Amino acid sequence: MGIVYQTDKRSGITYAYENQSFWDKELKRSRSKRTLIGRVDKETGEIVPTDGRCRKRSPNYKPTDHEQPLPKTMKGLKEEVLKLREENAALKEQLRALR
Repeated sequence: MGIVYQTDKRSGITYAYENQSFWDKELKRSRSKRTLIGRVDKETGEIVPTDGRCRKRSPNYKPTDHEQPLPKTMKGLKEEVLKLREENAALKEQLRALR
C-alpha cells in the first residue's frame, strides 16, 4: 500500500489516493485499486478528507479544530443564487397573473 498524488488538469486540485496492488490471476498481471483519501491543501500540504462526490460533509461528520470556512466567493455565490431564486419566483407569479 502507498499514497498516490494525482492532479486534476481542469481544476488544478491535487487529490490523494490510497493505492493497493494485487495480482490478477485471469490477466496474469499486476493490477491496482485506488481509493480516494481526500484533497491536498496547497498551502500546508495536508490531506483534507473528502468523499469525492463534491458533497460538503457526510451525516456522520464531526468537525476538527483546523476547519476552514468557505471562501468569501462561495458565500457571495450562495447569496446571489438565493436572490435569483426569489426573483425567479416573483417572475413566475407575474406570469401567472398575466395569463
